[in-house]
Amino acid sequence: MEKAVDVSCSPFKILIASPSGLTPSQVSIAFSDKYDRIPHPDSSLEDSITEIWNQRLQTNSSLFNGKKFRYGGFTFLSEGGSSNEDPHVRLHLGLTDYRTFVGTNLSPLWERFLVPSEDDSISCQHSSSPLGNGAIVETSDGKIVLLKRSNNVGEFPGHFVFPGGHPEPQELGIESHDDAKGFADPNTIDEKLSQEMFNSIIREVVEEIGVPPESLCNPVFIGVSRRELNVRPAAFFFMKCSLDSLEIQKLYTSAQDGYESTQLYTVPLVDVENMTLKMPGCHHGGFYLYKLMLQAANDNNITAD
Repeated sequence: MEKAVDVSCSPFKILIASPSGLTPSQVSIAFSDKYDRIPHPDSSLEDSITEIWNQRLQTNSSLFNGKKFRYGGFTFLSEGGSSNEDPHVRLHLGLTDYRTFVGTNLSPLWERFLVPSEDDSISCQHSSSPLGNGAIVETSDGKIVLLKRSNNVGEFPGHFVFPGGHPEPQELGIESHDDAKGFADPNTIDEKLSQEMFNSIIREVVEEIGVPPESLCNPVFIGVSRRELNVRPAAFFFMKCSLDSLEIQKLYTSAQDGYESTQLYTVPLVDVENMTLKMPGCHHGGFYLYKLMLQAANDNNITAD
């Protein structure tokens, strides 16, 4: 398992790389208000968040200011331990909302919210940075599933993406940090959050491409990628689907969230490489994480031989 990976001149930064693929028991969550966004000391910049949100509402009154989990960094719990110890990552999550995301990460002024620092959690401390997710789904005939985003979506219309969305605080009844205090055992909320990381990506894949959940193998966590443009982070997972390309194409026509995309592609690995030029940076980084996973598997096969 690796920390930040330097990929020079790329539209993404790899914050966490887990090429072996981590299961739910290897991914834990530290949920606290200390990982919430810190307001910027420039009051005029802070005021711009409300101004930009109100402008967006005037053009789209259906916008909903939902709660999101905020990415605040991570720790490796097995670091410095035995080489036989299973790798384990703890994600640091706070709370943010869509309004603050629109007013910071998606703002034309987004770079002014950044702090000069090599530490990503410090550099982005004034940004909303909601944690998105994405899935590299491999079909039974060895293809990778990609979607072309609708021209009506708010972010990267017309771009190629992997199925994904967000883990949702509302799934656990969380609207504030006070809601988390209602759990008798503090460890319970962290365990439920960890499971939501994995449940949410299955939910997103089912809703976006239309496959039944029983057709999906258990996902494994392969890392976190952050796009350089407006510093948006996303957790990526890998999962296999028992259906072939043709079966998935047929199911996609009745997908619950099919309105978010205009077309589904099932393509060989080499073709995905060519399509990364029209992907959001975080999804380009997700593909890089997938290639690291494939390389690790290949290296392990060579060692075994």
